[in-house]
Amino acid sequence: MNGQNGEGAGPGAAIGRRPTNGARPLPLLLHVGSIVEGKMEALILEPSLYTVKAVLILDNDGDRLFAKYYDDTYPTVKEQKAFEKNIFNKTHRTDSEIALLEGLTVVYKSSIDLYFYVIGSSYENELMLMAVLNCLFDSLSQMLRKNVEKRALLENMEGLFLAVDEIVDGGVILESDPQQVVHRVAVRGEDVPLTEQTVSQVLQSAKEQIKWSLLR
Repeated sequence: MNGQNGEGAGPGAAIGRRPTNGARPLPLLLHVGSIVEGKMEALILEPSLYTVKAVLILDNDGDRLFAKYYDDTYPTVKEQKAFEKNIFNKTHRTDSEIALLEGLTVVYKSSIDLYFYVIGSSYENELMLMAVLNCLFDSLSQMLRKNVEKRALLENMEGLFLAVDEIVDGGVILESDPQQVVHRVAVRGEDVPLTEQTVSQVLQSAKEQIKWSLLR
């Protein structure tokens, strides 16, 4: 009797037929709502080409040697420096290579007096971020003849900038093969005209003198 007059029917029955009292089938609305919510979650977690949020290199005091941010997660220099201090304090005494910090995924490694970091969102694939980190480290290792330490890096900052640009552009990963990165950096260096190269060498020499005076 209950099945004939629509009373006591389960949610599936309400979705399949119109109630006799003319009311809208509430379970159908709930069902549609869950579909919309599921689609919204899928959009939020949809894979993006913009994988990298930042690439950082700090010294063994946690001071910045190189930093490149690819979005506005930390829009001011003050916020960036605070984040860098926090990330250094949480990672420089651990043996791990992956950390979750301030809602971000952080992969990192150290070499003598340098700390390398690649930052992504909390749901980013750690293997992708690690590929960027390893590519950057191995590229610099080749460029610096395996002498990956602060003084050698400061003497080759131009190569560092070129290498990072070859690996990541606007947060999009372009290259993960260090051999290709080193080759392209060398080619770009050879493409500089003689007059510009001379100016560049003078500027580089001046920079090195300033850096050496700071290191003393």
